[in-house]
Amino acid sequence: MKRIFVGLGLAALLAAMVVVSSGGDMLDSILINAKVWTGNPAQPWAEAVAIRGDRVLAVGPASEVRRRVRPEAATIDLKGGLVLPGFIDSHTHFLNGGFSRLSIQLRGARSREDFIGRIAAYAKKLDKGKWILNGDWDQTQFDPPELPRREWIDAVTPDNPVFVNRMDAHMGLANSLALKISGITKGTPVPEGGEIFKDPRTGEPTGILKDAAMDLVTRHVPEPSVKEKLRAAEEALGLASSFGVTSLTDMADASTFEVYQELLKQGRLTCRLSVYIPITEAGLLERLKSGTPLENGYLRIGGLKGFVDGSLGSATALFFEPYADNPGSTGIFNEMMLPEGTMDRRIQEADRAGLQVAVHAIGDRANAILLDIFGQAIKVGSPRDRRWRVEHAQHIRPSDFERFGHLGLIASVQPYHAVDDGRWAEKKIGPERIKTTYAFRSLLDSGAVLVFGSDWTVAPLDPLTGIYAAVTRRTIDGRNPRGWIPEQKITLEEAVRGYTTGGAYAEFAEKEKGSLEPGKLADLVVLDKNIFDLGPDSIPQAKCVLSIVGGRVVYEAHKTVPSR
Repeated sequence: MKRIFVGLGLAALLAAMVVVSSGGDMLDSILINAKVWTGNPAQPWAEAVAIRGDRVLAVGPASEVRRRVRPEAATIDLKGGLVLPGFIDSHTHFLNGGFSRLSIQLRGARSREDFIGRIAAYAKKLDKGKWILNGDWDQTQFDPPELPRREWIDAVTPDNPVFVNRMDAHMGLANSLALKISGITKGTPVPEGGEIFKDPRTGEPTGILKDAAMDLVTRHVPEPSVKEKLRAAEEALGLASSFGVTSLTDMADASTFEVYQELLKQGRLTCRLSVYIPITEAGLLERLKSGTPLENGYLRIGGLKGFVDGSLGSATALFFEPYADNPGSTGIFNEMMLPEGTMDRRIQEADRAGLQVAVHAIGDRANAILLDIFGQAIKVGSPRDRRWRVEHAQHIRPSDFERFGHLGLIASVQPYHAVDDGRWAEKKIGPERIKTTYAFRSLLDSGAVLVFGSDWTVAPLDPLTGIYAAVTRRTIDGRNPRGWIPEQKITLEEAVRGYTTGGAYAEFAEKEKGSLEPGKLADLVVLDKNIFDLGPDSIPQAKCVLSIVGGRVVYEAHKTVPSR
C-alpha cells in the first residue's frame, strides 16, 4: 500500500501513528532535532527517537536512529524541543477531579463575600433540589482566614443542598438544607474518626464536618449517572494529556474502576490508569479483575489504599505533640484505624494475598505508627518484592527516616504541597517540626524510592508545577525566593525521575515504561523549552506541546485545548 504524507512536522506525526493498511502494519516515525532525556543511566541523552507501533524502536544520535527506520518513515522536526518519558502521576483522585472541573470553582475565593457570591451565582443555574458539590475551597486564602459557616450560604441556597469540600477533601461545608436531609442536629453523635463543628454558644452544627463525619452527608448525595461519570472521566483525561501525563494512579474505589473499564471497552482511554481501591473493599478485587484483561496495558488494579490520619490543613493529621495553634489537639485517627489493630490485620491479610498496599500518613505520629505496622507485617510475612507505599509522608521524626530505606518503602509524595502549605505550616506545628516537613532530600538519602504525584485536585495536575516545587521550594506567596526549608531541595534530574522512572517502579512497570529505551512503550512528552539547559527558573514557562501514549498522539498543543 502506498503511503502519502502531506507536509512535515506534527501533521506527519499524526498521520504516521495510525493503522494505514488492511494488515494493521504500523508506519515507523522518527522524532529529530530534539534534546532527549531518556531516563536511562547508560544513555542519558540522545538526539532522536524512533517509534514503531506502540514501542520505542531506537534512541540515540540522529544518524544512527535514521538507519533503524524504514524508508517510508515519517520524520518529525521538534525544533529543539525537550523529549522526556511520559510523565507518571503516582497519586490523584482522578475521576473526582473530572467532576470538580465540571462543578463550582471555589479554590480562587479570597474572602467571605467572594465565597458566598460564587455559590449564589452557581445556584441560580441549577434546578431546585440539585446538589452543589466539590468546590475545593481554602480558608487560609480568605482575608481574614476563617472557616466558612452554613449561615454564609443559607440565604443564597434555599432550594439546593450544598456540601462543598475543602481542597484537601478532609473537610466540608454543608448548608442547613444538607444538614436537614442528613439528619444532623446538635444532638448527633460524632462518629469515630471524624468531627462535627458546633457553635460554642448554641451547640448547633456550623456546617463544617471533618473526615468520617463527612460520610453523614455524602451518603445522601445521589449517585451520578453512568453518562455523567463518563463525561467527568473524559474531562480529566483531556486535561492529563495536555500536561504530558501518560500514566497515573487514581486513589479511588471499585465503582470508579468500572467507569474506566467501560472507557477501555470503547477504546477511549488516552492514559494508562492504575487504580487503588480502599482496603475495606479488598473482597471486590477478583470481580474487578475478571472484567478487565490483565495485560491490556491501559488499566490495572494497583492495590489497596488505606488511611492512618487526615490532613494538616484540616488539623486532622496525627502528631505526637499538640498543634501549635490548637494546644488541645494532636489530630485524629482515620476510621480505618479503628478499633486498634484493625489496620495491622488488614495489611497482613493483604500481604498474604500478595497485594501492594498504599497507606495515607501525614502527621509524624501517623507515619511512625504506619512504619511500625509495615515493619511487623514484613517481619511475619514471607520474603517478596512488596513495594509498599507511604502516601504523602509529609511530617516525619528525624529518627524515622532510616526506617523508610530499611523497610524498602516507596515514599509517594506530592511536592506542590510543600510550596502551598509552606505559607502557613509553621503556624500549625511550630519551627522545630517543619525542619523535617516535606523532606524530599532526607527521604531520598534514607534509601527510600521517591515517587511524585499531584494529589489532584488538592494540587494542580501539571507535573511541571511539582517539579518546580521540588527543585526550588519557593512558596506560592513569594515569601521564600531561596526556598522554604532549602536543605530539603532535590536536583532537577531527581525531580524528573520522581515523575518518570520512580513512578514506573511504583507500578512494578519499570521494564515497560518510565524511560525511553528500545522495546519499551512509546509513551513520551515534548516540552517547548529545555528545562535542563535553562535551569529551574524556566520551568514555569515550559509547556507541553505534544503527548504520545503507545505511539499514538493524544495531545497536540495547537489542535487540542483543555475546556478550562
